[in-house]
Amino acid sequence: MINSSNLKRGYILELDGAPWLVTEVSFQAPSARGASTLTKAKVKNLITGAVLKKSWRGGEMLAEADCEKREIQYLYSDGSEYHFMDEESYDQFSLTEEVVGELSGYMLDGMRMRSMLYNGEVVSIELPSTVELEVVDTTPNLKGATAQAQLKPATLETGLVVQVPPYLENGVKIKVDTRDGRFIERVK
Repeated sequence: MINSSNLKRGYILELDGAPWLVTEVSFQAPSARGASTLTKAKVKNLITGAVLKKSWRGGEMLAEADCEKREIQYLYSDGSEYHFMDEESYDQFSLTEEVVGELSGYMLDGMRMRSMLYNGEVVSIELPSTVELEVVDTTPNLKGATAQAQLKPATLETGLVVQVPPYLENGVKIKVDTRDGRFIERVK
């Protein structure tokens, strides 16, 4: 059980018989004497992907979901499903496009990541915070461009499109933040 006053981003709660990931948390101080602090959170259902805003009174006890994280390896995609291997048991499993979603743009064959199991079934995957991907298509650098911080679109080897600085060219490996799709740096 978790006290609502101690709730943090990343916790997984059991609400209505399903696992919900806490994605945002804020605390609202009472405006009247005797009122309790409110905990407001945005939660995402790990099975359906639904997002809700919930609030609890300070000190309210919340149930933690019985989830387990396991190291996995991404093997390949056959077009409709993504295939993975559990690195502990070597069991292979597949996830649909709906479960993987936009994370597929960051995944390369052989990449290691984590899976989230709820009641023994994989409900989501968790990528490393950064990945290194190669730029396969971007516009050439413009000579005489202004010194202002400009960005241009670049297509990466997985098909993902990110905004990069104008000096980057095709064939360069870059580091990308998987949480927001932001360019971090050129890989040396």
